[in-house]
Amino acid sequence: MLIRKAIMKDITDIQKVAKETWNDTYEGIIPRDIQDRFIARAYSDENLERRIKKSLFLVATVNDSVIGFANFFFKQTEAVLGAIYIEPSEHGKGIGSDLLSTGIKELNEVTRILVEVEAGNKVGVAFYQAKGFYLVEEYDDHFDGHILKTKRMALDL
Repeated sequence: MLIRKAIMKDITDIQKVAKETWNDTYEGIIPRDIQDRFIARAYSDENLERRIKKSLFLVATVNDSVIGFANFFFKQTEAVLGAIYIEPSEHGKGIGSDLLSTGIKELNEVTRILVEVEAGNKVGVAFYQAKGFYLVEEYDDHFDGHILKTKRMALDL
């Protein structure tokens, strides 16, 4: 496995990982039609091109195929982990941990990372807690007509 910065030719693979991961993670939590609309918007070619150019967008690859990614947005000493997704078949192999630690190394001026995770995403919440993230707040998030319980978590570096 190799972790590197995303490039434009990764877009199709990133879109595939995002869709598979969302469908697997949010089954029974977020209706499929809402998932599909979100994925189409957030992971459109145009949005991914912009994110690859203007943020820290890391991919984990095996044989040149993207199997996971992490996207960090940062300003001065604080970063937001906007996404960290791993193909469901690759869970439990340390890929998410490697993406997070690589991101932390790349963002060497950052003193705090924030992340938002849906409360029903028990795997995601457990992952962040295991990495030292703590709960900052929990709130109702109006997500495309659907109410989610969202946890904002932080990691002090």
